[in-house]
Amino acid sequence: MPSPFSVTTELEDNLTIIHLDGAVDAHTAPQFEEAVQSAIDDGRRRIVVDCRKMTYISSAGLGVFMCFIEEVRDEGGDIKICGLSDKAKQPFEILGFESLYDFCPDVADAKARFSEPAAQGGNA
Repeated sequence: MPSPFSVTTELEDNLTIIHLDGAVDAHTAPQFEEAVQSAIDDGRRRIVVDCRKMTYISSAGLGVFMCFIEEVRDEGGDIKICGLSDKAKQPFEILGFESLYDFCPDVADAKARFSEPAAQGGNA
C-alpha cells in the first residue's frame, strides 16, 4: 500500500515554501507540479522546496524540478531544495543536481541564502 502523500504551501515574507510529505512519484508528482505552477502563476519566483518529510523521489518528481528552474531563474528567482535525507538525496546527486541547485540543510538556511546578495544575481 503506498504511503500517503501531501503537498502544502506557505507564504512567508516574499518566499513560497512548498513542503513535500511522502513519496514523490508518477502518481504524486502532478500535485507537486501544480504547487510550483501555482506559485509562478501568482508571480512568486523565490521558492523553497522543503523535503524533510519526503521519503522517496522518482524521475517524475525530479522532472518537476527541471521543468521550472530555467523559467524561474530567467525571471530573477530561484528554487532552493532543503532538508533532504541522505537516502532521498542520492537521485539528485546521481543526476548532478548539485551543480544546478542550492541544497540547504533546512528552511531557515534556504531563507538566509535568498537574502544574500549573490542569490539575487543568479550566479551559478
